Amino acid sequence: MVTKKDITSLEDIKSMVDNFYGEVRKDAMLRDIFNDKIQERWPEHLEKMYSFWQTVLLEEHTYYGSPFVPHTKLAVEKEHFDRWIQLFCKTIDEQFCGEKAEKAKWQGERMAEMFHAKIKYYQNNSLRPIL
Repeated sequence: MVTKKDITSLEDIKSMVDNFYGEVRKDAMLRDIFNDKIQERWPEHLEKMYSFWQTVLLEEHTYYGSPFVPHTKLAVEKEHFDRWIQLFCKTIDEQFCGEKAEKAKWQGERMAEMFHAKIKYYQNNSLRPIL
């Protein structure tokens, strides 16, 4: 039996991100969306995700950027976000428990809801996000 601990280090972040995106890349609903967009740039994408979660969970400011902008033109619906958050929370629950793990799930759910709402808005209006 594996003893779970909270997310406390960059190594924990890397494990969480690598395991999560490993699942995404195999998932029938999500893999084509991610692979078509990211293509051969997976190492670069994973590095960004490490920095993003390091900033959010460990309060070590290493991420600079706007996380929404690359997602604006994705052809995704609510069910895609629901599946994303399901895999994300499952990945965290399999590896971790504690305050930071709960914060990661909460933040992931919040981002999924926000991204979905913003993508829908831009799909239904002629406006483009400010870059």
